[in-house]
Amino acid sequence: MDKIDSWLEASLVCSGELAEAVAEVFSRYAPDGVLIHSVTVFDPAEQEEVPTGDMQVVAYFPMDEQIENTRQKLDQAVWHLSMIAPLGAVKYQIIDDQDWMEAWKARYEPLKLGQNLIVLPSWVDPDLAGERLPIIISPDMAFGTGTHPSTQLCLIGLEKYGCSGKNVLDIGCGSGILAIAAVRLGANKVLGVDYDPITIPSCERNAELNGMAGRILFEVGTHSDVLARNDELKQAPVVLANILAHILVKMLETGLANTVENDGILILGGILETQANSVIQAAGKARLKHIDTLQDEDWVVLVFRKKID
Repeated sequence: MDKIDSWLEASLVCSGELAEAVAEVFSRYAPDGVLIHSVTVFDPAEQEEVPTGDMQVVAYFPMDEQIENTRQKLDQAVWHLSMIAPLGAVKYQIIDDQDWMEAWKARYEPLKLGQNLIVLPSWVDPDLAGERLPIIISPDMAFGTGTHPSTQLCLIGLEKYGCSGKNVLDIGCGSGILAIAAVRLGANKVLGVDYDPITIPSCERNAELNGMAGRILFEVGTHSDVLARNDELKQAPVVLANILAHILVKMLETGLANTVENDGILILGGILETQANSVIQAAGKARLKHIDTLQDEDWVVLVFRKKID
């Protein structure tokens, strides 16, 4: 294979809500992964960079004979996505081969969440976490990187309600970020399940990056598979499901609440503010008490407690 002398950098600034959808589109054509990072501005009063709420999605493409075709496909895919939600145009610039990876890495800024958590890519020095608890995510993951408001709210909720010494279930585990955070926060045993088999190797790789190989059990499955277990992970005092509202409603109708121990906590994410009532109603029918709502712009995370039988 001929050496690539230069790369085409494609970048698009969008809201945090749209960042992972844009990253999914970029990842269809990017051979080396997708980076999502927070857009910040300098606050003279605080003398520090502060987040604007927007995210920049970045990918690099080899400048080969396919580059124009790739660029056209990417522009077309982004245009189709913009028909669903407003997006600007993709910006392009050519990066020399010796600089492109360093340019990628230089863009990353640690993502601080809650009081004690921080999300880091695997290439940075873990000491950057300082006093915070690091959650290290592989840089080739386009999803579950902690940039989506719903993921952030789930992490904040998990920290707020705590899981130290408790078993935790992460249903729809994605990249494994919530399961990894649970271990960082002192969880006992953690089980993550996802219906998509492709996510499991990524979860295991991310767990290994965090020194948690073997500490978290990742399996293909849904809440129904959890309920079919014959061990102590059939239920847990802390359960998380960061998916989509309509799927959560169906899961609540088919036994999701049974995965939560009596007096346990269920944290549900992936919910738009306009969808919250439907989830709350479904949870109420499943004998779950709504105790908290965490919100970031249009996204909410709902926290429930299971009533004691």
